[in-house]
Amino acid sequence: MRIELILITICALGAGWALDLEYEQPTVLITVLVRNKAHILPMFLSYIDQLDYPKQRIAFWIRCDHNNDNSIQVLQEWLEHSADLYHSVNYSFDDETSRYVNESSAYDWPASRFKHVIALKEEALQYARDIWADFIFFLDADVLLTAPKSLKELTALRLPIVAPMLLSDSLYSNFWCGMTEDYYYQRTPEYKEIYHKDKVGSFAVPMVHTAVLVHMNYAGARYLTFDRQRLIQMQSAQHAQLYDGPVDDIIVFAMSANHSGVPLHICNTLPFGYMMQPLETTDTLQHDLLQLINIRVNMVHDLGAVPPVHSYLQQHIKPPEKTKLNLDNIFMINLERRPERREKMENLFTELGLEVEHFAAVDGKQLNTQLVQEMGISFLPGYEDPYHHRPMTMGEIGCFLSHYRIWQQIVQRQLRQVLILEDDIRFEPYFTASALRVLQQASNYDYDLIYFGRKRLKDESEPWVDGSDNLVHVGYSYWTLGYVITLKGAEKLLAVNPLEKLIPVDEFLPVMFGRHPLQNLSKAFEPRNLIAFSAAPMLLYPIHYTGETGYISDTEDSQQIVDMADGAGEAQLKSNRQQIFPKEDTVNMLDQDLKLGESNNLLQVDMTKSHQEL
Repeated sequence: MRIELILITICALGAGWALDLEYEQPTVLITVLVRNKAHILPMFLSYIDQLDYPKQRIAFWIRCDHNNDNSIQVLQEWLEHSADLYHSVNYSFDDETSRYVNESSAYDWPASRFKHVIALKEEALQYARDIWADFIFFLDADVLLTAPKSLKELTALRLPIVAPMLLSDSLYSNFWCGMTEDYYYQRTPEYKEIYHKDKVGSFAVPMVHTAVLVHMNYAGARYLTFDRQRLIQMQSAQHAQLYDGPVDDIIVFAMSANHSGVPLHICNTLPFGYMMQPLETTDTLQHDLLQLINIRVNMVHDLGAVPPVHSYLQQHIKPPEKTKLNLDNIFMINLERRPERREKMENLFTELGLEVEHFAAVDGKQLNTQLVQEMGISFLPGYEDPYHHRPMTMGEIGCFLSHYRIWQQIVQRQLRQVLILEDDIRFEPYFTASALRVLQQASNYDYDLIYFGRKRLKDESEPWVDGSDNLVHVGYSYWTLGYVITLKGAEKLLAVNPLEKLIPVDEFLPVMFGRHPLQNLSKAFEPRNLIAFSAAPMLLYPIHYTGETGYISDTEDSQQIVDMADGAGEAQLKSNRQQIFPKEDTVNMLDQDLKLGESNNLLQVDMTKSHQEL
């Protein structure tokens, strides 16, 4: 009996032990250098705390100096609340020195600054060796890791060096796919494939920076360095070709890895987060603040909202002041059954600082033939959609009525000019400044309507407005994503009694400014004297295109007034990226407009501070 009891006890204990027979997560040292980052530190620190990783397996090495803001105060507040949660925090703050020798601005990189930063990174690397950390994670203070699983994902790869691919407000990211013989960035087709996730995984690249995880247990890690002289000494000892590039921490680090046979990888398996772009020497803090607004707007576009920040750090975040862009009003059209769109748009307006009035859309799902007739609506005889060869849908009728009722309000309230927005749009970077610039240029001309977002439908001439850098005379276009309309413009649209010969609103507008290709359709509306411009490049785009995940069309997918005739062919939806024109050669002008919105030179010029000649 006693032997049986002992055996039962042993088995029970063994079962309990089995629960603990798992590998601990690797230990990680997170290294952070901070200078003048008080405006982004609340987000940076909050998102670090939200990582789904055992905090007792994380140590910190933090240095903060040469500040002109309250970065140290923000760090101290975080230390008071979070330091005890982690294994350890090694920090040093210097509030006595605010400038480097020969520094022309806070965003300049003189030799003295490179020397200081390189020394600090070398110290951090040695500290990781001293505490036997499994990994060291070099993390810039303006990286926003919004994916809680980021650290687990990266450490699980067990790669010698890997960086999480980060997004910015353009094509800029934290990796290179090519490097020239003189150590500068080289454009390759693979870069966009990785950035746009045309291929997903971990890929060997010649350069990673800004957020770099190093596996300290990899034998080659002992040869990694940020110090140019140390790299040359190692190469000299091995009779290898000596490095003759710039005194730059990230280039030297990459070359030391290449010299030691340590591969570098970029990983895009998760939407890891975002990064700020390095500023030019002549930039100011305002440039960084505007860039941060863009990042926060992208978070709303991508995630639905900006991930929460610790309440005690919220006081350091200053939302932009509210503006109507010097207009009398901004309307946002939204269906009551689409509250998720309204919430997302209101989040965007908060981040952009736009003061916007919600306008309840007319819902096509609540319309029927009898109700439409009771409203006195009649349709243009013989009209059919040029793509589907079908009559209007109830959704298109509701869409027209929504815009029509805003035009009525403009006249009733005597609003001189307003911006009308739909609720499925994506704002281009620096939207507010761009919109103000377009409106300022437009103030020199007589106009009735300015498209902020549209789908250009024909490869036809759209000449620049004389003396303007951002306005063109608009051609045949679809979509009513967003447009500015004046009181006079609204009066012109209402004057032709469009409800008596209804066509879709994005067909009606080109008719009224005289650029619709179907003359028999245009002749039904007199006078056609709307003066219309378009912003160039566009300031707004649709969130989704036909066929993309998340695409919903409340106009195209709704019930039709009458059934399509048997045998009617299918055609592309208006919201498709591509356009088809019967008997005409066309080009996809939308994609060209999208490219205009990108900073095409970003990847041809200096990609990081390392491109400065020293």
